[in-house]
Amino acid sequence: MSPEALEEALPGNLPDVAIFGSTTAGQITAQGYEEDALVALAFRAKHFRVASKLFTDLAPVSISRVAAETQQLVAQFPVTPGRRRLALIFADGLSKQEDVLVAGLELALGDLPVFGGSAGDGLKFERTLVLHGGRFHSNAALLLLVETDLDFCGLGFDHFQPTERHAVVTRAVPEQRLVLELNGAPAAREYARLVGVPVEHLSPLVFAENPVLVRNRSNFHVRAIQQNSDSEALTFLSAIDDGLLLRLGRGKEIIRTLESGLAAAEAQYGPPDFILGFDCYLRRLEIAHKGLADAASDCLRRHRVVG
Repeated sequence: MSPEALEEALPGNLPDVAIFGSTTAGQITAQGYEEDALVALAFRAKHFRVASKLFTDLAPVSISRVAAETQQLVAQFPVTPGRRRLALIFADGLSKQEDVLVAGLELALGDLPVFGGSAGDGLKFERTLVLHGGRFHSNAALLLLVETDLDFCGLGFDHFQPTERHAVVTRAVPEQRLVLELNGAPAAREYARLVGVPVEHLSPLVFAENPVLVRNRSNFHVRAIQQNSDSEALTFLSAIDDGLLLRLGRGKEIIRTLESGLAAAEAQYGPPDFILGFDCYLRRLEIAHKGLADAASDCLRRHRVVG
């Protein structure tokens, strides 16, 4: 179903219901991983209150503007005693403003937990949209403040570990998330050397199985690569800058990591009613390439993950 068809269908079928969403690169349904599906999750008014904010004209946007508009939303949404809050953010991934959005939200919301991700369209990177007010919007981000009387917790994990192979970003165009040089050499060629493949063999699957990592204190975070260009530059899916130290990552056993992480959370907090999941499309590619889609879907289904 196209976004335009969905815009026409929603008002007549769900009148007086506030509906929010985004396009995605894939879905997690009650059956596990799917593609070209429509995932809908209802939050009962008995247990939830929601306030929304649409950030428009994202590229560019400032941290101060995001913080100010978020603070306005908070002021208009008084706290209900005895309830807890979280925030959900869905951003047009092609705007390349996720890092600014998160910084602005952190400034405005303090310790309030924030979850979410980037709207996607598979590997096309052509049109990514968020749904607000019955319409799909590009170059925009959707913020939801969610208040509930139910218990909730956040969890996250990945299956990568750092290697001893390093690279320094020696030439970049940060506003485009473009890296021209690593270690003083053409970026794609140097990355291929570190991975151990010919540069002409670089692909989304190679990027998925060989991520670059950035260290923040004792933790490592993935800086996912979107694509390489004919000029041997690399385009990233998150913030990048000159002087950044990167480490090549290698994967651990992905299904075991997923299963143990979800099982540990359930052992600590009890069986959940559901888990709202946000997954990386490159991880989905790796799972498919290794023939693990059925095993991953079974794990997600048993642990009541949708997203």
